[in-house]
Amino acid sequence: MNIKSLLLGSAAALAVVSGAQAADAIVAAEPEPMEYVRVCDAFGTGYFYIPGTETCLKIGGEIRAGVSFGEDLSGGSSWQSNVRARLAFETKSDSEIGTIGTYIRIQSTNTGEVSGDSTVGLDQAYISVGGFRVGKITTWLDDVGTASEGDAFINDANFNTVTYAYASDAFAIGLGVDDLSAYYVGSKIGVQGYASATLGVATMTLWGAYDFEGEEGLVVGEIAADLGPGAFELYGAYSTGANAYVASARTIGAIEWTVGAAYALKATEKLTITPSVNYWEGQTGIDAWGAGLLAEYQLASGLKASATVDYYDPDTANDSWSGFVRLTRSF
Repeated sequence: MNIKSLLLGSAAALAVVSGAQAADAIVAAEPEPMEYVRVCDAFGTGYFYIPGTETCLKIGGEIRAGVSFGEDLSGGSSWQSNVRARLAFETKSDSEIGTIGTYIRIQSTNTGEVSGDSTVGLDQAYISVGGFRVGKITTWLDDVGTASEGDAFINDANFNTVTYAYASDAFAIGLGVDDLSAYYVGSKIGVQGYASATLGVATMTLWGAYDFEGEEGLVVGEIAADLGPGAFELYGAYSTGANAYVASARTIGAIEWTVGAAYALKATEKLTITPSVNYWEGQTGIDAWGAGLLAEYQLASGLKASATVDYYDPDTANDSWSGFVRLTRSF
């Protein structure tokens, strides 16, 4: 075999191999385009766009663990551990009829008892369009009282309800219709409303509610103001009679009227100390008074330790002490 024949044979072999490789070549598929989560800053911090939509979603929650202690009216004492967990989902989006939102908060509480009470429940769930809301809502009555743990007047502020609120820089007003069927046989309703105005360092708020089945109502007034290194609160409330909105206090029954005051002292950047005092009179004329001291310390962003001691002295029974120590993590 001469050199010429060898070269021609090699070229032919290379052509065959190259053809086979070309026939068997694998073409890699291009990857699908990825859509990364985008931050949504149109409605505040913590929101992000749900991929593929223009709806903004915010996820938050809280775990609160603590020990409560107390002394009953006979002088006996006890303590109990407790844990509460909350998980909240909030969405918002712009539309031709205004901002459309939803809010869902799921909650469960456990007190360490053998039977337990850890059933997961729907605490809040509502739809909002502008200032209009409909669903299961913790209403404005939840704001009645001071920044302390010893006040008591409102029995329940969480209802299936329809509300509308308007707010400007210095003024806010709202009106709602509540389903009170949980307190009566059959479908019953109540109404509630509030108005608030801010003048300088002071904010004045007025609440009112009426239970149509009980044919009784309530009115509450409060003034809050920044004074010195803290905030002062003073409120008074009156109920015409027992109804679904108003609480009952130990030994005095349904509350007829109450007055309370508290001062949240900003002792340091992280420590707030709040002394408070309250007085109640029941529908039967029996009265009671109490005082408390609440301390809250911000350990870190989203982590707070708190403790309180409260004293209660009813007119017709022994006085008693109660309180708690808690650690709360929110996100």
